[in-house]
Amino acid sequence: MKHLILIALLVISGFTQAQTNFEKGMTKAFDLWQSDKIDEAENMFERIAKAEPKEWLPDYYIAQINSLKSWTEKDATVLKAQLDKAQQHIDAAMLKSENNTELLVIQAQVFTNWVAFDGMTYGMKYGAKIAELYDKATALDPTNPRAALGKAEWAMGSAKYFGKDTAPYCKDIEASIELFNTFKPESQLHPNWGKERAVAVAKDCKA
Repeated sequence: MKHLILIALLVISGFTQAQTNFEKGMTKAFDLWQSDKIDEAENMFERIAKAEPKEWLPDYYIAQINSLKSWTEKDATVLKAQLDKAQQHIDAAMLKSENNTELLVIQAQVFTNWVAFDGMTYGMKYGAKIAELYDKATALDPTNPRAALGKAEWAMGSAKYFGKDTAPYCKDIEASIELFNTFKPESQLHPNWGKERAVAVAKDCKA
């Protein structure tokens, strides 16, 4: 009996240690990111993704980093490499976590990166898909502020592109801020970004 208890304790201890290592690694990656050491942070997330093949969060943040870098990228070759890498990790994360609102949002963002880079080429290809992704994300989790913000921003951008009034979507931006105010991430490692963006867009609405 003592032998069995010892084995159980060792298993639990090993699991706890593995979780602790994962959390420590993720925290270090976030610290690097916040210190503007973005490439080092990305490398850390990649190492964690390999060490923790069942965890979707490292893949998510690798995709997010490459999406964020692509907003200001003008070189088509560099942009393609970044967004292809983002897509690779989104695909990997979606295999680990199905019907995940956060992954649907980051997928919509990557498609939006393509549209922002070359609207004539990619607008028709990804426009409807982006709208569908946000519709699915908000349906899966109506309380997710990033899904609500992304859906409202995409609708606002589409209206602006077609010369329509964007004002009706300002109330949706305000609604997303209310969701940000009440949102509680699953853990300190889970996505919790976007409120600053929502506030900035809402401010533009009132300008």
